[in-house]
Amino acid sequence: MTDIMTSSAVEKAIASSKPLDQQPLRTAVARAAELARDAESLARTRQSAKGKFTARERLDLLFDTGTFQEIGRFSGGNINKGVAGSAVITGFGDVYGRKVAVYAQDFSVRGGTLGHAEGEKICHLMDMALDLRIPVVSLIDSGGARIQEGVEALTQYGHIFRKTCEASGLVPQISLILGPCAGGAVYCPALTDFIIMTRQNSNMFVTGPDVIKSVTGEAISMEDLGGGRVHSTVSGVAHYLGEDEADAIDYARTALAYLPSSCDEMPPTYAYAATRADRAVAERLGDIVPDNDRQPYDINEVIRGIVDYGEFVQVQELYARCAVVGFACLDGHPVGIVANQPNEQAGILDVDSSEKIARFVRLCDAFNLPVVTLVDTPGYKPGSDQEHAGIIRRGAKVIYAYANAQVPMVSVVLRKAFGGAYIVMGSKSIGADVNYAWPSSQIAVLGAAGAVNIIHRKELHKAKERGKDVEALRQQFVEQYETETLNANLSLETGQIDAMIDPEQTRDAIVESLRLLRDKKRVRRTSKHHGNQPM
Repeated sequence: MTDIMTSSAVEKAIASSKPLDQQPLRTAVARAAELARDAESLARTRQSAKGKFTARERLDLLFDTGTFQEIGRFSGGNINKGVAGSAVITGFGDVYGRKVAVYAQDFSVRGGTLGHAEGEKICHLMDMALDLRIPVVSLIDSGGARIQEGVEALTQYGHIFRKTCEASGLVPQISLILGPCAGGAVYCPALTDFIIMTRQNSNMFVTGPDVIKSVTGEAISMEDLGGGRVHSTVSGVAHYLGEDEADAIDYARTALAYLPSSCDEMPPTYAYAATRADRAVAERLGDIVPDNDRQPYDINEVIRGIVDYGEFVQVQELYARCAVVGFACLDGHPVGIVANQPNEQAGILDVDSSEKIARFVRLCDAFNLPVVTLVDTPGYKPGSDQEHAGIIRRGAKVIYAYANAQVPMVSVVLRKAFGGAYIVMGSKSIGADVNYAWPSSQIAVLGAAGAVNIIHRKELHKAKERGKDVEALRQQFVEQYETETLNANLSLETGQIDAMIDPEQTRDAIVESLRLLRDKKRVRRTSKHHGNQPM
């Protein structure tokens, strides 16, 4: 460009008292800025009345200060007619210094409904996120498809579904439900890695209360049908229940801190220096777990005694509580923790906990997080209700997840591991790299009482016929079974357990094993397109 100006241009600039290097402000730009300010003011008025943040206020909470860069600000709008833009905001920002893509639905614009313009913006953002290999976060607050646009709105949902599936396992995807999400719109978040809801204002359902009442006669509120509490405790749809929007968004930031930007990268690492308090907690692990295998305890106390600084971020904490899954760091490296919870139904595996474990292991395997499994389970939950609910089909998901995982896997049997549950909970035979057991642990097909009743049923029956003390004889057989079969020595001798470790050695043993496995490589074993996972 040339710095030479005509004399008339100079005279006009001087007359208007403007610096020669300042670009004149166009009327359209000024009008756009005015529309943007008015739109946000209107949004704040409407949302605050409902106890909700505006879409832009939510973005301020999600991203590191001053890092949000919006794209397509006025796409779908009409500046000349006073329309500021579409009902969705798209752009990029930093979360703990790493780039993240976001789309945030704006309920103050046409109820946040999705039409052609909104669908195009979201798909364009996702295309950019896939090219850049960065996570996608969606802030959902929408009345669903825009009825006025008919099938075009539904078509846009189809495009988003396909993009979400394309991104699955490639980049982390997190959905925050901060308002209504109904009808076909629910499948956008359902396809992502995490769904985060809040106690108030957050709803998800395929069919709303009014339709249900007209079709079935059932009267039910939106909260009882698809509120955050229901999906966090009953259906298992939500992975975290935030106290409010700020808490929900903070959880999303925390989850991203443990995950890599894409499957092509390793998770971030953090500085860690062991403290005296950490070592003291690790030394007390043996006191947390009772010797009596029927006495409950909180597995979270064990986990906090193993991981860095005792920090453990649970996933689906309120659902299927006989299993615990979540993120932590060991020696500064993020890992996924899977554990049975003896405080809930003795840590038994049922249909819900099986699916909870399986999905989390698949998530860890997709994004290069090692899996640490802490085992203390009596087996699968018996009963016709479990069989009819599909314990065979749904329990098989745990097997599929562990057997196909290629990230480093370390398992520790804390107290007991019986039957099929022992096999599926990260045993060496199913694919774990390193397996440990505490000296007092019990590993067998059945617990002592159940095994004795089967193995020695004839002797017990004869003793009863002869008037002998059956209970004394049964106890004798139980003690014999515990000594000869239940202890973990058999697994140690056959190579299914690599070493017996004292409880206070647990953290160090896991850390050393993960350090050994840090360079483990993925291997493509066959040319198949993909397996047929039990659904």
